[in-house]
Amino acid sequence: MITTNDIDLGQGVILDMASIPGGSFMMGSDQFEADRYDDEGPQHQVTLDSFFMGRYPITQAQWRVVASLPKVERELDPNPSQFKGGKRPVERVNWFDAMEFCARLSAHTGQPYTLPTEAQWEYACRAGTTTPFHFGETITTELANFHSGSQGDYRKETTEVDSFSPNGFGLYDLHGNVLEWCLDHWHESYEGAPADGSAWVTKGDSDRRMLRGGAWFNIPRNCRCACRFYTFPVYRYNNIGFRVVSVPY
Repeated sequence: MITTNDIDLGQGVILDMASIPGGSFMMGSDQFEADRYDDEGPQHQVTLDSFFMGRYPITQAQWRVVASLPKVERELDPNPSQFKGGKRPVERVNWFDAMEFCARLSAHTGQPYTLPTEAQWEYACRAGTTTPFHFGETITTELANFHSGSQGDYRKETTEVDSFSPNGFGLYDLHGNVLEWCLDHWHESYEGAPADGSAWVTKGDSDRRMLRGGAWFNIPRNCRCACRFYTFPVYRYNNIGFRVVSVPY
């Protein structure tokens, strides 16, 4: 049973949050997964407490409402996206913009919101599955918005966040549409990674932040549950957005 917690942001805009149950999973990919990258290992067990996670990447409509709230630390462009549409994901927002969004949302609701950790993101994406994608071994353009090459539709832009079916936790757009910012620093492997699902912000490369999921221009290999990306937190691209998490009191 999927449990949701809908937050009224005002102006007729709702933030849909799914309840993610606590549990354990094997994070990363095993050495036999097709198309894996070395930074996806070693595969290791992680145990997480329950949390809430946005059912969709933050939309442009949600962004505009929160961007109109009082500033916490930095200004926000209320309309940054290249591909316009209220139900499309916001993009061309950097890591600091996403964190300001979380800070304003937290102040407005009285409940702490932040970006997911890598472990929270992958655990929620898999929703109890162990295959490369939460829906199985392969991906098609009927299941997600990504670069399909010569097969299926290559849309060359974002799509509305509810265009495809959700995973077992009720989450959408985990294998396409936009990459999603996470809290963690970049580490070239999982050697020494936390086992409790917390953000890995010790050692590693603190000048780079993690991205998970797939984007509209990513090939299938780069849309898998275990695939990891990183970039500088100041960068804004039309293939990067984010979703939020909240830990219950």
